Amino acid sequence: MKAPECFPASTQTGFAIALKAAATLRITARCIAFVAALGVANAAAMEESNPAQVGDSSAAAVIPEAGAAAVTAVEGQAGADDAAQGNIDLELQQLKKEVLALNRDLFILKEELMFPAHTQIAVFLSMDVGKFFELDSVSLKLDDKPVASHLYTPKQNNALVRGGVQRLYLGNVKHGEHELVAVFTGRGPQGRDYRRATSMSFEKNDDATHLEVKIIDSEKLMQPEFSIKHWN
Repeated sequence: MKAPECFPASTQTGFAIALKAAATLRITARCIAFVAALGVANAAAMEESNPAQVGDSSAAAVIPEAGAAAVTAVEGQAGADDAAQGNIDLELQQLKKEVLALNRDLFILKEELMFPAHTQIAVFLSMDVGKFFELDSVSLKLDDKPVASHLYTPKQNNALVRGGVQRLYLGNVKHGEHELVAVFTGRGPQGRDYRRATSMSFEKNDDATHLEVKIIDSEKLMQPEFSIKHWN
């Protein structure tokens, strides 16, 4: 369910927020009901496993037939308890999945509210290196203002080399011309300290702007190359 497209973007966003809030309340109510039912079931199980003691001494006499019936009843109750526990586990897993999905949707909605497409800029980092460069840090400047920096552990470096992509920056800019500068430090060929920079000018329009900062090995030059480009 969503707001009709004829409504303005602000109205559609408000409608989406209301839907997410309603979903949150429904899941919260289900969780409360589930916990309450679980508490009642546990209390009933404790009462059944600890019956009241009878003072009459005749109650201590054990009749074989009655004992066999009692064992059968206990076994049947144990089977029922196992089935009930299985149903509880399944319902609990379903609730966990719904909560995770809702959290993901709320996170996406939050980003859409804070970084609408007509002002949004996102910068990502990717690497295709291994022989000529080991990354230590990256810093970004947008229109000569520092906006992001990151130091890398060997584990993070390996993840990028294996094809991982990192979002370095998410923010807002006005329409018009802008310049992004990326500065890299690390170890280059023969383990030498390496510091390089690359830049790109771009024009912001109504669409979200996604830029890719890329580091690649140049077999021809025997050294790393750094670039920034639009990421479609």
